Amino acid sequence: MISQREAHERCASDPSRFWLEAAQAISWDRMPTIGCETRDSPSGRWFADGRLNACYNAVDRHVDAGRGEQLALVQVSAITGSESRYTYRELRDEVARVAGALQRLGVVAGDRVILYMPMVPEAVFAMLACARLGAIHSVVFGGFAARELAVRIDDAAPRVVLSASCGLEPGRVVDYHSLLVRALDLAVHKPAHCVVLQREQSPAALRRGLDLDWHDFIDGAVAAAPVSMPSQAPLYVLYTSGTTGKPKGVVRDTGGYLVALEWSMQYVFDTAPGETFWAASDIGWVVGHSYIVYGPLVHGCTTILFEGKPVGTPDAGTYWRVVERHRVNTLFTAPTALRAIKREDPQGLLMRASQLDSLRALFLAGERADPDTVRWAAELLRIPIVDHWWQTETGWPMVANGLGFERLPVKPGSPTLPLPGYALEVLDADNQPLPAGKQGSLAVRLPLPPGCLPSLWNDERGFFDAYLREHPGYYRTGDGGYLDEDGYVFVMGRIDDVINVAGHRLSTGELEQAIAGHAAVAECAVIGVADALKGTVPLGLVVLKAGITRTAAEIVAELIARVREEVGPVASFQRCHVVARLPKTRSGKVLRATMRAIADGRPYEIPATIEDPAALEEIRSTLDSR
Repeated sequence: MISQREAHERCASDPSRFWLEAAQAISWDRMPTIGCETRDSPSGRWFADGRLNACYNAVDRHVDAGRGEQLALVQVSAITGSESRYTYRELRDEVARVAGALQRLGVVAGDRVILYMPMVPEAVFAMLACARLGAIHSVVFGGFAARELAVRIDDAAPRVVLSASCGLEPGRVVDYHSLLVRALDLAVHKPAHCVVLQREQSPAALRRGLDLDWHDFIDGAVAAAPVSMPSQAPLYVLYTSGTTGKPKGVVRDTGGYLVALEWSMQYVFDTAPGETFWAASDIGWVVGHSYIVYGPLVHGCTTILFEGKPVGTPDAGTYWRVVERHRVNTLFTAPTALRAIKREDPQGLLMRASQLDSLRALFLAGERADPDTVRWAAELLRIPIVDHWWQTETGWPMVANGLGFERLPVKPGSPTLPLPGYALEVLDADNQPLPAGKQGSLAVRLPLPPGCLPSLWNDERGFFDAYLREHPGYYRTGDGGYLDEDGYVFVMGRIDDVINVAGHRLSTGELEQAIAGHAAVAECAVIGVADALKGTVPLGLVVLKAGITRTAAEIVAELIARVREEVGPVASFQRCHVVARLPKTRSGKVLRATMRAIADGRPYEIPATIEDPAALEEIRSTLDSR
């Protein structure tokens, strides 16, 4: 077994050869002979002469190989208590029928289809059906409000929207259809068709001539065959928050993505075909795309689709019961979920009540994994707890202690070393590499490996400005950190105005836009502050217009409700304070970093260019008393 360092060096010496060899692990209609091209894109384009179909790789090829009766997909709802199971043959047939139904609505290769669906099997069928046709799916997380959905509809311009009547959360039903109707009213682009899956918990009143019932949609549809696509054809667009408040449509290519996922399933997660892999995430996020749907299925695993929460559905033992019942071998979740379980069951009594002998590894990503929580899990589970770091933009891990290699020593707080393909450096403001131990901007030398975003949807300029402009020759991750003397990576958090709330990236500009729209607000700022459970939560600071006579408490309550309405409950916006003024520099820049340090109780220096020191003192007093 080679070491991760050796694999990294071999990839660095000839990346095209390294990844062309890896490409042989998936099925191609035309095997590529070209590795990486940088002529049209400095970030790199992969396998230009290859052709394949993502759905065939995820489903059909396993049936063709004689493994059609192996379990492919298990949907578990901890809210309804129901389960659904599909073999690879059954999954192929369901997906082919949905693809035929989409084809009947006129969907062809290159068309966009938006999915606004909960964690139900039909959502996975729909994703794979789009891939089967060469259509581009864009999944919108069900926690987003109507305005956010409308923005994505206008940007993607879908031919069809696939949705459901409702989603289920602990103690409440979320009316998806009403949110969709409002989003369509707000959107300029009008899709040709809307298909709605009726759920018994809250059936929707379908609009005559506008909505199509899911069962009518698939009734009589003829199974569609996979369409051969160029390797560089977009597989999906997944929106992630940007610092401007305008969501960025991350484009994922087909061939490079599948090669990277197949490689990662073997070398990062150390799984084998036939094993059970559970990423306890949502299909609205990149983890759901990469490690609920495409990664495990392409690799030939059984994947778990989970509707529920780590606590409250009904208790903190839910995850462990799923692991026991379905003999899960690898579990992937967010540190927030583990912290919630730890808070409810600090002694691990519910964990010990389940038989967990099948579980070989627990992976954590989406936010910083605090050492205390990692130690807690390691002591109770006595298996490898693997912190790893990556982003929506990369599609698969950048830094991890790959279990398919010789094990690396663990350093608390570090996801260990970069994986092959990621030439990671720490840069200063002048684009110069910093020595070990010095914090700076984490950046990846171009070109990027397969699977990473080649661009943003219809926004090549935005792609350059967001990721390539600040550090010429590098991909800017937006995270700060440092490398130690052994090359271990320590990620310290965002250096832009995107905050990470329980693994969900949210733009502070997006939240500020919602707050600023209130009639009483003159000025506002939102900062991310440390939270013991969610890692980071937004905190609002608001200056009211002159002459407002209503109480601050009334206005704060309305602002919290407004953010929930316009951005969604995913924002976790619960903290907001009315202040007399915001602290700024003489050039008018709000002192966000200083306010974050005050809120988190960290040392800070008052900038020499501050315009009104008393404003900063008011903020300090306000935050100290919260």
